[in-house]
Amino acid sequence: MVMTDPIADMLTRIRNANAALHETVNIPASRMKAAVLDILLQEGFVKNVEKEENTLKVTLKYGSNNEKVITG
Repeated sequence: MVMTDPIADMLTRIRNANAALHETVNIPASRMKAAVLDILLQEGFVKNVEKEENTLKVTLKYGSNNEKVITG
């Protein structure tokens, strides 16, 4: 299957993992996705981003009592 909008796919993966209260989510890597994730990291929406081979491992951020930092 051809992915026509990789940024939307990345954000959907993050949103779904966040809704399921997962600690991390793995996303296929690209320079564009890494740049967007760096912005999300700087703005405090994710806890950490690690590059592993061809994957970006995103550690999601939650508040006290597992409150979601990303909503909507």
